[in-house]
Amino acid sequence: MKKFKISVVLLMAFASLSFADEMSGEQVISNVYNRPSSNDLQANLTMELKNSQGNTRVREIKQFVKAIPEGEKKIMYFVAPADVKNTSFMNWSYDDASKSDDQWIYLPALKKIKRISSDSKSDSFMGSDFTYDDLGDRALSDDTHSIIREETLDKKDCYVVESVSKQDNYMYSRTLTWVEKGSWIGIKKEFYDEDDELLKVLRVLASETLDGVIIITNTTMENVQNGHSTTMTLKDILVNKGLDDSLFTERMMKRAPR
Repeated sequence: MKKFKISVVLLMAFASLSFADEMSGEQVISNVYNRPSSNDLQANLTMELKNSQGNTRVREIKQFVKAIPEGEKKIMYFVAPADVKNTSFMNWSYDDASKSDDQWIYLPALKKIKRISSDSKSDSFMGSDFTYDDLGDRALSDDTHSIIREETLDKKDCYVVESVSKQDNYMYSRTLTWVEKGSWIGIKKEFYDEDDELLKVLRVLASETLDGVIIITNTTMENVQNGHSTTMTLKDILVNKGLDDSLFTERMMKRAPR
């Protein structure tokens, strides 16, 4: 009986250790947020919009991104076609969970820079399937994260993490993210609307390693409710070239890149 009791105690101890070593949903998403990244990045970005009939529109963009001690700054210049040329968008994201992203858009026809309000974060970005909120960075603490299962997707072992906003009025009731183990890249993400119906699916189609950092180069966002999709492709990528802070200002939003 004594040996039996000792065995039970040891089994309970091992079970506790195993549970403590298990990855939590918050740890998985934290690893996604904190995986190695470049100090800065510049690239040409192609945005292809496709409707349910298969008709496409293509937009060409120059994109610049820089890590800063407080978070990250990004600016995007539309260079084609003519109807969106010289439009620009800027996003400042912060590591401080108490601070929301700052976002601006410059509309050349009005010669005016408009600040994106919190009420407009759910609006479509330039007719794409991405909202302004999708283009920013949510703080880890904005959501409750839970691992609901592990599975293989595209021959990659993944954690499937459900994230539920702590805000009652958030545009998505929840999201599901397939996070590849080891690389900590979210290779697929499902967005559910306020009625908990599947709304959009984001997929990572390609990536490459530059200067020791994995860069996602091709993604697609599909709205499964209306059949519209947006594909983004990065090319001519340069990293760690020392982008100047002065590039990420409202003044520079009005100046087309050379």
